[in-house]
Amino acid sequence: MGYWKFPFALLLLAGISWAQNQESTKSASSSPQTPGQGQPRAEAAQGRDLSEAEIIRQFSAKETAAYEAWMQYTYHQIAEVRVNSVNGVPSRESMTTISDIVFKDDGTREVQVKRRAGNLHSVIYTMNDEQVINDLQPFALTEKELPLYDLSYVGKEKVDELNCYVFSVTPKSTKGKRLFFQGRIYVDDRDLQIVRTVGKPVPQKKGGEQFPEFETIRQMIDKEYWFPVWTHAESRLRFDSDTVHIEETITYSDYKRFASKTTIQFEPIQ
Repeated sequence: MGYWKFPFALLLLAGISWAQNQESTKSASSSPQTPGQGQPRAEAAQGRDLSEAEIIRQFSAKETAAYEAWMQYTYHQIAEVRVNSVNGVPSRESMTTISDIVFKDDGTREVQVKRRAGNLHSVIYTMNDEQVINDLQPFALTEKELPLYDLSYVGKEKVDELNCYVFSVTPKSTKGKRLFFQGRIYVDDRDLQIVRTVGKPVPQKKGGEQFPEFETIRQMIDKEYWFPVWTHAESRLRFDSDTVHIEETITYSDYKRFASKTTIQFEPIQ
């Protein structure tokens, strides 16, 4: 069958690495863009009449703070991929990887794979995919990433019990080697934080890397940060001569803020 690099990138931020936010963005201004100028104002948030540009500015600032906080958390991660069929023929292939993201004694974070079960035959899983699943996070539209995208206000929708502003997100350019996010983000109208993302990585290559559309749900952690807790995708991906019905799920749990261990030694009394 056609060569396919296992698309964990789509599950963990559609190729938009939170680690990339640590690097300088040479092709964009360091300040966020202000789309929505001259357009109708969005509905009020927290009793105030906020413009689209102000909503974007505030949630992007909170995305930046959430990323910085996320770097100080450990968590448990379960990634499962299932091949349901190939060219319409049912398949029972699956692979599950269970990992803990922990801190080492020197304060750096490390992915510790606890268990891997199952195997995939119809698709190819590479070391690059291993790196993607460990290094990427669900789509984070931080202040550094924001200038790379065009945002358009769509309206308001409910996500569970939350009233959300909905924005369409499209990359200004897809040139280069990295992947970008294309889809929609859902911003809670009270906390002004992203609570849901639905979209896919772009650009996609014919006959090569293919990524289905994904959905990521976040929940509030420590009464402050909205971190991802569940990501899911299910699509029929078409390659040169094959159609693969793929389903993928990642769960994140047991978020705990890292606390360094300090030992105090006292000199003996003379």
